[in-house]
Amino acid sequence: MYKIIDGNKACADVAYLFSEIASIYPITPSSPMAAEVDVLSHSDRKNLFNDDVKVIEMQSEAGAAGTMHGALLAGSLATTFTASQGLLLMIPNMYKMAGECLPAVIHVAARTLASHALSIFGDHSDVYATRGTGFCMLASSNVEQANHMAAVAHLSAIKGSLPFVHFFDGFRTSHEVNKVKELNDEDLIKLVDFDKVNEFKKRMLNVDAGIQKGMAENEDIYFQSVEARNELYNVMPDIVYNYMKEINKLTGMEYRPFNYYGCEDAENVIVAMGSVCDTVKLVVDDLNNNRGAKVGLIEVHLYRPFSAYYLKKVLPNTVKNIAVLDRTKEAGSIGEPLYLDVIGVFKDTNIKVVGGRYGLSSKNTTPDQIFSVYEMLNSELKDNFTIGIVDDVTNLSLPKYDYNIDLGAQEIKIFGFGSDGMVSTSKDIMKIMGAGTDKFVQSYNQYDSKKSGGVTICNLRISDKPINAPFYVTNPGIVVLTKDEYLFKFDMIDDIKENGIFVINTTKSQEELDVFLPNKVKRIINNKNVKLYIIDADKIAMEAGIKGKISKIMQMVIMSLMDYPDAMNVIAHSIEKQFATKGDEVINANKMAITKALEALVLVNTELTVVEEDVKLDKNIFDEINARRGDLLTVKDLVPFREGTFPCGLSKNEKRKTSTFVPKWNSEACIQCGQCAIVCPHAVIRPIVHTDKSAGVPMIGKPEYTYEMVVSEADCTSCGLCINACPGKGGVKALEFGVYDDTVQQRATELFENHENPDNLFPKFTIKGSQFIKPKFEFSGSCAGCGETPYIKLLTQLFGDKLVIANATGCSSIYGGSAPSTPYSIPWANSLFEDNAEFGFGMLLSYNKSRDRIEKVMRESSVDGEVKELYTKWLENREDFDITRDIKDKLIELGVPSELKDLIDYVPARSVWTLGGDGWAYDIGFGGIDHVLSSGENVNILVLDTEVYSNTGGQASKSSRIGQVAQFADNGKKTAKKDLFKIAMGYPNCYVANVSFGSNFMQTIKAFKEAEEHNGPSIIIAYCPCIEQGIKGGMNNATSEQKLVVDCGYTTLMRYTPENEKLTIDSREPDFSKYEQLLNNEVRYNSLVKKNPELAKEVLELNKQEAMKRYNYYKKLSEEKSE
Repeated sequence: MYKIIDGNKACADVAYLFSEIASIYPITPSSPMAAEVDVLSHSDRKNLFNDDVKVIEMQSEAGAAGTMHGALLAGSLATTFTASQGLLLMIPNMYKMAGECLPAVIHVAARTLASHALSIFGDHSDVYATRGTGFCMLASSNVEQANHMAAVAHLSAIKGSLPFVHFFDGFRTSHEVNKVKELNDEDLIKLVDFDKVNEFKKRMLNVDAGIQKGMAENEDIYFQSVEARNELYNVMPDIVYNYMKEINKLTGMEYRPFNYYGCEDAENVIVAMGSVCDTVKLVVDDLNNNRGAKVGLIEVHLYRPFSAYYLKKVLPNTVKNIAVLDRTKEAGSIGEPLYLDVIGVFKDTNIKVVGGRYGLSSKNTTPDQIFSVYEMLNSELKDNFTIGIVDDVTNLSLPKYDYNIDLGAQEIKIFGFGSDGMVSTSKDIMKIMGAGTDKFVQSYNQYDSKKSGGVTICNLRISDKPINAPFYVTNPGIVVLTKDEYLFKFDMIDDIKENGIFVINTTKSQEELDVFLPNKVKRIINNKNVKLYIIDADKIAMEAGIKGKISKIMQMVIMSLMDYPDAMNVIAHSIEKQFATKGDEVINANKMAITKALEALVLVNTELTVVEEDVKLDKNIFDEINARRGDLLTVKDLVPFREGTFPCGLSKNEKRKTSTFVPKWNSEACIQCGQCAIVCPHAVIRPIVHTDKSAGVPMIGKPEYTYEMVVSEADCTSCGLCINACPGKGGVKALEFGVYDDTVQQRATELFENHENPDNLFPKFTIKGSQFIKPKFEFSGSCAGCGETPYIKLLTQLFGDKLVIANATGCSSIYGGSAPSTPYSIPWANSLFEDNAEFGFGMLLSYNKSRDRIEKVMRESSVDGEVKELYTKWLENREDFDITRDIKDKLIELGVPSELKDLIDYVPARSVWTLGGDGWAYDIGFGGIDHVLSSGENVNILVLDTEVYSNTGGQASKSSRIGQVAQFADNGKKTAKKDLFKIAMGYPNCYVANVSFGSNFMQTIKAFKEAEEHNGPSIIIAYCPCIEQGIKGGMNNATSEQKLVVDCGYTTLMRYTPENEKLTIDSREPDFSKYEQLLNNEVRYNSLVKKNPELAKEVLELNKQEAMKRYNYYKKLSEEKSE
C-alpha cells in the first residue's frame, strides 16, 4: 500500500517498532522523526514487544545519548534522532556504545556542521565526523529507502551486537514528500532474531547479574580488548546483506551493501551515497540508452564497516576510471573520507580513482553537474574537483555543460511568502493528488533563513511513474506567485514551460499590471505564450476575516487549474482536518474564502506591452544573494567573506515590501505617547522630531519642535501590533491600515537613514525618551508580531554603541544574522546553541584582560600634559562608555602613545549581553549559565522565553508548563516549568528580573537599567509571545497577551536586587479568575481540551495551581525581604 510521506516519517515509522526507549532532543532537520515517535507512543501502535515506546526529551543531545547509553546497558532497545552539532555532542557516548557492543541505532538527517557560519541544510560532514566511533553506518538515498534501510539498521544491530548510524540527506530526503511503499510491522517482526534480543538483555546490567561495566583498563589489556571486537565487524557486512535480501523479498528491491547501477561493461563509474545517487541514475540511463556511453554508479549503503569484498563484487571488471563524490569538505586532507576508502580498495589495481566534492549545505546537484563528471572521466582525469560551483581561485571546479533530462513529469513551482501557509498547502496538494489518483508525487521546498517574510519555493512534481529526482523543478508548467513585488527581486518564470500558466496574487487590475510588470517578465509571457491569471487573494482573506492567510485560496486556484475533480469539497475537508485545533471560526472563514476563489480568478487576455528595457542597476554581492542568485557567485566572490564576517546594518537595504496593507498615521488622533514605536518588532515605526518644523504637528510639551510618526512601509510585516497598542484620542486610533505607498517609503528611507532626533528630548529610561533614540537593531527577519525582538530593539536603544551581543543559536540568531541580512549595527556574534553563556563570558574576559593592560599602562606611564589628564580621567571612569570613547577619540587626535597603539580600540567601555531562547537557557545551555552566574563577573543575560523551542518547530522545553501541548509533549507536558528566577536568586550578587513587555513597558525599561548598572552577573527573563503558542487572533495580539499573562497570574513582574537582598513584585495582585481565559486563548492549551477533555481538565487545573503556588511563594518572599 502506498503512502504519501516524507523521509523523516518513513524512518520514524520503522524506528518506533524497534524501540523501547527513545531519548530525544530537537534539532533541525531531524526533529520531526522524534515528534512522530512521540505521537505514535500515544496511539494504538505498539512496538515489537507489544508495548508503547517510552519517549523522553532530554536537555541536550549529549543528554539524549547518555540516556540512550544507560537504557541500553539496562537492557532496553534504545533509539535517538539527530543531526549536525547534535550528532557531534553524542560522539563521546558513541565510542562507549560501540566499545560495549550495544545495539543502538541513531537516525540522522545528515546536515552541515557549523564552521565559519551556521547552516541548517544538508551534507555529510556530521556523519563523517563520527566514522571513527565504531558505529556501523548505513546510508539511504531517498524517502522509500529511509524506511527500508531503517529496518536493516535495527535488525542488523540486534543480530550483530553493534550500534548503527542510519542516515539520509537532511532536508533533501528528510523533508521531501513522496509516494512510497512502507514496510509493515508484521513482516518486520518476523525478521527479528529474538534469541539475540534475549541474549542482549541477559548480558546487560541487572540485579543479581554479578557484573560491572565501564571499567578502567591499563596498557596491559586495553589494546587487546579493542582488537577482540574485530570479528564482530568482520561479519557485519554479511549480516547487513542477509537482512537486505529479506527486505528485497518484501519489496521487490535489490538492495546490497553496494548497489551497482549501469551497463555491464561500464568503463567510467561514479561512487556516491545519499540522494545524489538518484540523480546519477537518471544521467546513467540517459548516457547509456541515448548517447552510446558506458557508465555506471556504485550506490553506497553500508559505509561502515567498509567492505572491499562487497564493493569489488558488484563493480564491472571493465571499469577503468572511478570518480568518488563526497558531500563534505575535509580541509587539509589529501581527499575526502569516501574517496580515501575507495582509493584504499583499488590501490593495487589498474583502476584510476579521483575524488571530488558536491552539494555542501544542500547545494542543488543537477544532472548537468553529474554529466560533467562523466565527461571528465572520459577525457582528462582531475582529482580533488568540485561541481555545482565556479572555483576561480584554486580552479578545482569542472566546466558546466548545457545538458538536461526530461523527466516526463508535470512540474509546478510556487513562490510563497514565509508564514503564508503555502509550504503546508503544497504538501497538502501532493497528498491529495497522491492519495486521490494513481499518480506519483514529489514535493520539496526551498527556504531562506528568515523566520517569516522570506521567500519560499515549493517544487512539485506529478507523474505516472515513481519520481526520484532530488533536484529543483527545471521546467514548470504552472508557476504561482503570492507576492507581486517578488517579480522585481527574483527570476520567477525564466524556466516556465511553453504555453505554461502563471498565476499572480496581486491587488492590481489588468491595466495596472501591464504597467507594473517588468519588461523581462512581459517578454517571457508573450514569447512563451504563457496564460496569465491574476487574483486578489489578500482581499478575499481580509473579507473572510483571515487577513494574510491566503494559502487555501491559492490551493483552490492551483487544484482547479490542474483540473482536479471536486476540488472544492476535497479542500473543504482538508481545512476541517488541518485547522481542527483552531476552532470552527477559523474553519468556516477558510471555507468561505475558497468559495470566492474561482470567481475572483481573472485570465488576462490581452498581450502585454513591452516598452523600453528595464533599467539595469549595479548590484553588489549582497543584492545577488537576496535575489536568490547566490548560486551564481564564484569562489572568488566569496573570498572576502570566507571567515563568515559580514558588515553590520545590511538589512536596511533590503526593503522587502512584503505587506499590501501597512499602518498609516493620523496626526489628529495621536497623543505622541510612543507606544506604537516601542511595541514594533521590526523598528519600522518611529517618532521623528523636526527642529525646523518642516513637517509634522506641534510637539506636545515642546512647542519649539514638530512631531510625526513615520513608517518604513517596505519593511513592515503588517502585524498590527502598533495599531492595537495605540490608545488614540476620543475613541479614534492614530494608526489604521492603508495601502502601501512607494512615495511615502522614499521619504521614510531618507528620514530613517539621515535624520537625527535632538538629544535628551525626554529621559532615556522612559517609554517616550527611549523611542526617540535610533535603534541599533532594525528590520530583522523575525516573524510578524514577534514577541522577542521588541526587547532586543529596546536594549539597543537604551545602551547603544557600548553593546556587544553574544547570541545563542535559535530564532534570535537566525533573524539576528542570516547572510546577508544583518539587522544589528553593533558588534554581534553567534557560536553554537549550547555554549552561548560561556561564549559571551569569554568575550567579557578577553575585553577585561585587554582593558586591564590599558589600566596597567596608564598607571605606570610617565606621560604628561593632556595625555596624562586623559589617562587620569580614564582611570576614574573606566566603565563609562561616553567618557572612555571620547578619551579614545582625543588620544587619536593627539597621536596614540606607542604603548597603547595595539590597545586603542579597547579604550572605550563595553557591555557584553548574552541572549538566547528558553531552549538554551533552561535546557542545553543551563550548565553554562550556572557557571557564568556563579562567576561573580559583570555578565548580562537576556532570556527570550517563549516557553517552547520556537526555532526547531515547537518542541517542549523545561520552560514549558504543565498541560502545554507541543512536539515531544503531544498529550500535554507532565511537569511544571523550571523556576529559573528562583535558581538565579541563589547565586551570590546576581541581579534577577522577570518581565513581560506588554504588561508594563516601564518595568522592562527599569529592569534593563538596573541589570546594566549592577556590578556583577544579571539575568532578565523576558516573557515572549510566539507564533508556536497559537494565540487566538494571531500575533497582532502579542502585546495584549503579555498583559493577560500577568493580570491572570500566569507570570509575575518582579526584580531581585542582591545588594539589599530585596525582592520587589511590580505587578498587581493577580486575578486568577482570568486564568481560564488565557488557557482558552492559546492553541498550546486549548488543543488538549479537544484531544482529551478529562486529561485537560486535570492538568490545566494543575497548571493554574502551580501558578498560584509560585505567586504566593514570591509574594511571601517579597514581604520577608522588605522587613
